[in-house]
Amino acid sequence: MIYLLGSTVLIVFIVIFYQAHKNTKKVAVNTVKVSHSKLSHKQLNILHLSDLHLENISISPEELIQSVSDQPIDLIALTGDFLDRKRSIPKLIPYLTALSNLKPRLGIYAVFGNHDYFLKSEHFNKLKQTLEENGCITLQNQNITLNVDGDVVNIIGIDDNHTRRSDVEKSYLNVPKGYNLVLTHDPNIVLNMANYQYDYLLSGHFHGGQIHWPKPYHLLKMGKLVRMNIVKGLHYHDGKPFYISEGLGQTGVNIRIGSRPEITFHQIS
Repeated sequence: MIYLLGSTVLIVFIVIFYQAHKNTKKVAVNTVKVSHSKLSHKQLNILHLSDLHLENISISPEELIQSVSDQPIDLIALTGDFLDRKRSIPKLIPYLTALSNLKPRLGIYAVFGNHDYFLKSEHFNKLKQTLEENGCITLQNQNITLNVDGDVVNIIGIDDNHTRRSDVEKSYLNVPKGYNLVLTHDPNIVLNMANYQYDYLLSGHFHGGQIHWPKPYHLLKMGKLVRMNIVKGLHYHDGKPFYISEGLGQTGVNIRIGSRPEITFHQIS
């Protein structure tokens, strides 16, 4: 009887694990529309990817491009957690090559996440170099200003809040008046930005819980937003919109329950 019960439990576990792994291949391609009052041109189209976690990713560069190639893309935003092992750095190059081939007219911008900082300094520098050599502009508490059809668009990259590397004041240094697009990894930073204007903020970090059943209790130590049940999707804080991607890869074990890998198109119009 005990043997039969143990076998049944094992079979159920295997079935659940198998299905949870299959879920990592079921990528959701989402479109989010956000209104603005500062841009005179019709629409700004942003492709947003987060949390590739190349140690546990189930979508190939070719599959990624197939999922996004039929959409207009002005700008690509990468919001951190590319990898956490030095041997994974070469695996990033085909993904960056694929994204560069999309030729976004305003460029590719990247910030770093807590897992990226698992790398020792020389290996982190190699990750940063790899991103930059393959078409990305990396921002670590820095900003860059673009002239987009006569409009001023500021790309503000706030470094990872989870590892206490964020410096909002430095990130906004000398930012001119215009449309402020903030890129950061840990969305908890919005709770500290009451005195800083942003028109839209893109982030990741939570993976939508990754194992979100019945609730992502394992995220409770990851900041106040989790305790507010804010772990994915479009939200507002102090009247300002921010988005939390569920991420493209997984961390720990390559499974998902109650969440899906995500590719997001943001249409700002």
